[in-house]
Amino acid sequence: MTFSEKLIKLRKSAGLTQQEAAEGAGLSLRGYQNYEHGLREPKIPILIALADFYDVSLDELVCRERPKEPEA
Repeated sequence: MTFSEKLIKLRKSAGLTQQEAAEGAGLSLRGYQNYEHGLREPKIPILIALADFYDVSLDELVCRERPKEPEA
């Protein structure tokens, strides 16, 4: 799953419009739409604002999975 797909999933799961999500995270509607459409990648302060707004970790927001360590 890409970052933009995750952002759409989180917003829809919360039952929000793009406008509501943008306002809740302190972003402009156009800026938020650019992230959902994959046209721009957010900088760290915006990632933090989005993670806080959706109450998820940064790893979850950016779809980061840590590689499993091989068993000894």
